Amino acid sequence: MTAYERCRVLLRFADLMERHADEIAALESWDGGKPLEQTARAEVPMATRCMRYYAGWADKIHGLVVPADGPHHVQVLHELIGVAGQIIPWNFPLLMFAWKVGPALACGNAVVLKTAEQTPLSALYVASLLHEAGLPDGVLKVVPGFGPTAGGALASHMGVDKLAFTGSTGTGKIILELSARSNLKPVTLELGGKSPFIVMDDADVDQAVELAHQALFFNQGQCCCAGSRTFVHERVYDEFVEKSKARAERRVVGDPFKKGVEQGPQIDGQQFKKILGYVKSGVDGGATLVTGGDRVGSRGFYVQPTVFADVQDEMKIAQEEIFGPIQSILKFREVGEVVRRANATHYGLAAGVFTTSLDTANTLARALRVGSVWVNCYDVFDAAIPFGGYKMSGIGREKGAYSLRNYLQTKAVVTPLNDPAWL
Repeated sequence: MTAYERCRVLLRFADLMERHADEIAALESWDGGKPLEQTARAEVPMATRCMRYYAGWADKIHGLVVPADGPHHVQVLHELIGVAGQIIPWNFPLLMFAWKVGPALACGNAVVLKTAEQTPLSALYVASLLHEAGLPDGVLKVVPGFGPTAGGALASHMGVDKLAFTGSTGTGKIILELSARSNLKPVTLELGGKSPFIVMDDADVDQAVELAHQALFFNQGQCCCAGSRTFVHERVYDEFVEKSKARAERRVVGDPFKKGVEQGPQIDGQQFKKILGYVKSGVDGGATLVTGGDRVGSRGFYVQPTVFADVQDEMKIAQEEIFGPIQSILKFREVGEVVRRANATHYGLAAGVFTTSLDTANTLARALRVGSVWVNCYDVFDAAIPFGGYKMSGIGREKGAYSLRNYLQTKAVVTPLNDPAWL
């Protein structure tokens, strides 16, 4: 298929996603417990935009002609990598489908995609739309299944030429090992995080409270880049804690299909119990439980929006990825201190900075060892913005032009020039 034909297929697919947006949003909410307003207003449009972005790239991927020191013609070809295995998580299945399938198909690859066992529906549905848009049979296979079986088979398969995985850091290590034990297929990983959200003393506290709240509680707190360590300058700390308590208590928890609901249930019973275990750890460790800390009602996996104050760096809730609606608020005194403490983690996925000082923003943006720094904003995920982590938060980047590199091989072709007119 020519690059232009691939472009047209992806554009038709994006049109079909728009046409079936209501069904896709409902499936995504039904499967994962997300508020329908979130999936309909944000996630489906973002996934559609991502597919159009990569449709635009399909016929603009080209190689180079480079000069040589002698009489040789040198071409650098950017070729498709072959069969791409992709494993997506349960927290954002539709978006992860777009982030991975879009660039892989734009580059001309075939894809075998494993969905999470908890959330297979949206990927299966939009894959059928992709075939309706003209994708040839066999180019995209969607395989729901469990990690150790379906995921392990994909990571170990000698016929898979590249693997992309989004999920936990622990599973990412297993994926790398399986690749090494099979055919050394290249691997890109988007893994866990313990992202700092830093509020300086010059910040508008009301705005900072709302932004920090959304940075943590969005998607029931089940977000790899959640601002899960809220560092607040000591001069505004007490005010920030009180206003964060009030905002958490106003958060609407309930049926994700009801209008106005901000937070649905956690993904399953295992995650529900894990989150409540972290609440106990916070209390036992000496943090102050400001609000929340229990389940909502007696049915379903609903957790109260929870805020801890007086959190210390060595506490479990400040060290480990919780993946739930628990905000940990830590106090700091000066910039050098918060940089050191923010970087004192195995993770390096993202960070937020809230300040009115351009100098402070620039200092923190360069000092924080993370893949994304949001200044006076958070969770901005335009299709062209690369996303990925430092350290144990991953290898490689998703989205933007950078993601294309994951699905291309680079080949040098050298031929001699006899009696060239120029070199």
